[in-house]
Amino acid sequence: MTPEHNSPPEDHRRDSPRRRSYPEVLRIGEILRKETVGGILLVAAALIAIVWANSPWADSYFALRNYEVGYEPWHLRLSLGKWAADGLLAIFFFLVGLELKREFVAGDLRNPRHAMVPVAAAVGGVAVPAGIYLLFNAGSETAGGWAIPTATDIAFAVAVLAIIGSHLPPALRLFLLTLAVVDDLMAITIIAVFYTEEVGVTPLLLALIPLAVFAFLAQRFPRFFGLHAWAAWVILLPLGLVVWVLVHEAGIHATVAGVLLGFAVPVLRSQASGGPEAGHGLAEEFEHRFRPISAGFAVPVFAFFSAGVAVGGWEGLGAALTAPVTVGIIVGLVAGKPIGIVGATWLTIRISGQRLDHSYRWIDLFGVSLLAGIGFTVSLLIAELSFPADSPSTDFAKVAVLTASVLAALIAAVVLSTRNRQYRRIEAEESVDADHDGIPDVYETDDPAGDARS
Repeated sequence: MTPEHNSPPEDHRRDSPRRRSYPEVLRIGEILRKETVGGILLVAAALIAIVWANSPWADSYFALRNYEVGYEPWHLRLSLGKWAADGLLAIFFFLVGLELKREFVAGDLRNPRHAMVPVAAAVGGVAVPAGIYLLFNAGSETAGGWAIPTATDIAFAVAVLAIIGSHLPPALRLFLLTLAVVDDLMAITIIAVFYTEEVGVTPLLLALIPLAVFAFLAQRFPRFFGLHAWAAWVILLPLGLVVWVLVHEAGIHATVAGVLLGFAVPVLRSQASGGPEAGHGLAEEFEHRFRPISAGFAVPVFAFFSAGVAVGGWEGLGAALTAPVTVGIIVGLVAGKPIGIVGATWLTIRISGQRLDHSYRWIDLFGVSLLAGIGFTVSLLIAELSFPADSPSTDFAKVAVLTASVLAALIAAVVLSTRNRQYRRIEAEESVDADHDGIPDVYETDDPAGDARS
């Protein structure tokens, strides 16, 4: 169906999600461009690992992944694969924490009415895949992997969207980003609650001390240190490392430490003003500096060490693809995600009386919900936490995550690329700047939220 320019609804406050200001759209676009490069590196690292793990030199790959380094007394003598999962992914989850806090403080999640639809969509996108997985694995020893198909890889998903959806409405991209952020929050909660066997109370309480100091200094950072980059590396980074070590020692997956540290960073320069007009805080500076490290190094290295699975030829691949754990994950991600997201969105809109954003259609939302079926990074992490490292179920789960992520990306690409070509035809009208002030007229004459412009 060709997109149409319907006149905006009379009550813009009932649209969900709302259109943000033009500077905010530019910020999201910048994130998407960075994640495109990171997504390409992520896929390349995973492909290298898969090929290497199934080559005549496979033993060298597994020897490298299992090579241990570190300090034993603090339980920090870990394999390189474990360091990637526990250490490097903490950087990725630190950025997740920054984005989560930004959404709660100055983004759509600040307003419960605006947050209602993407939050409900994220809940549906977690509950339905988990239920589908349990349909195939209930009562078996693999039932513990129910959380594997619940995750969305925000980096991979937005990378695919940036490549195939350059002309799609910004509101659609913002919906995916908000959905993925809430999805990450639920994934973090699942990891902390369901995949922590025993909590060491003493190190956990001790972790609160450096975390509190980190939060205090981060809040006062401009006053004490200005915007000098050296202060973040010399003062805040060591405190963050201490928090990470103590959380790891407490038996909680150390990526949770990254989220807690992200929450401790101020989003606004002066949060006492009570609104985003106060100016950007340290979170934006940290996001600018750490995102390239996460997208260009931390996540690809994790993918390299996690994605390497020896499938054992066509016979082994066939056995893996027919295992209940594999079927549950693939169906959960590829079918469960869009069913849960679209279904929850429709139900929430019907109950609340809101409207779907007038700039896109249900078929566009369906395409984005397919992208949410790209589990990859977080799903691979949960797969490693769900089963013993030497269990066949671990390898089956990884094969399922990789297969489902590829399928979800391909199907979404077919749907969204078709829509993208149609939206391209109306992009010229959307980008008209009659007064030549550098801001498209649509953001000056049709700004339902009345957002402040820069």
